[in-house]
Amino acid sequence: MIKVAVTGASGRMGSGIIRKISEQDDMEVVAAIEMPNTPLAGVDAGEKAGIGKIGVPIVGSEDLEKALEESGAEVLVDFTIAPAAVETIKRAADCGVNLVVGTTGFTEEQAQGNADVIKEKNIKAVISSNFSIGVNVFFKVLKDLTPILNDFDIEIIEAHHNQKADAPSGTAMTAFEVVAGALGRNPEEVGVYGRQGQVGKRTKEEIGMHAVRGGDIVGDHTVLYVGDGERLEVKHMAHTREVFIAGVIRALRFVGSAEPGKVNDMTDVLGI
Repeated sequence: MIKVAVTGASGRMGSGIIRKISEQDDMEVVAAIEMPNTPLAGVDAGEKAGIGKIGVPIVGSEDLEKALEESGAEVLVDFTIAPAAVETIKRAADCGVNLVVGTTGFTEEQAQGNADVIKEKNIKAVISSNFSIGVNVFFKVLKDLTPILNDFDIEIIEAHHNQKADAPSGTAMTAFEVVAGALGRNPEEVGVYGRQGQVGKRTKEEIGMHAVRGGDIVGDHTVLYVGDGERLEVKHMAHTREVFIAGVIRALRFVGSAEPGKVNDMTDVLGI
């Protein structure tokens, strides 16, 4: 039985993950963490997730180490915000707890710090900008297709709900890095983030990035390959957060056998 701790336990992703784990025969939620000094402290995580009592009270993150130790958690799932996740990763690693992290918006420095902590503490980890199985196939298609269309103009458009705080999305940034890497271009030199005013003629090297925010869009990502007289679009649309949660379940089953000290992603989980 895989013993799982979930942070952001009362949020949309956290509650969904708790519900999905409760349906599995080989894993269980043993700890539920929320923001420091949360007013939900003591509330049963299952009741908050809408599945009835599971005997796991929500605790504030000030008691994270205690919750992990007393529950015997083997892996912690984090889908929160980058500043909080950085601290959670450090504290969980100090406790020897493995990680499945879907939080986005990490700076390069934060991402490197996460990797350093995982290596230093020799724990197992899956960190991915997107846990959707379809999105990770999308990345593989981009990697294979881009060299063939290397003389086309390439633009990336992403759309998300109006509550999303970071832009471009982590998934769009991963797509950008995949495309730039396949072309042998330095992402820091070729990225153009939106356009306004007299920006001049588009260069052949640049890769455009555009973010849309509105309503309850779960997550749409489109890569446009535009040539003279023709256009190819590669698109992934998430209709429900369940697609991300399905990937989390696969990652939870994978992480126990992962290489310690290494940051794995969903391509490792899926073997692509």
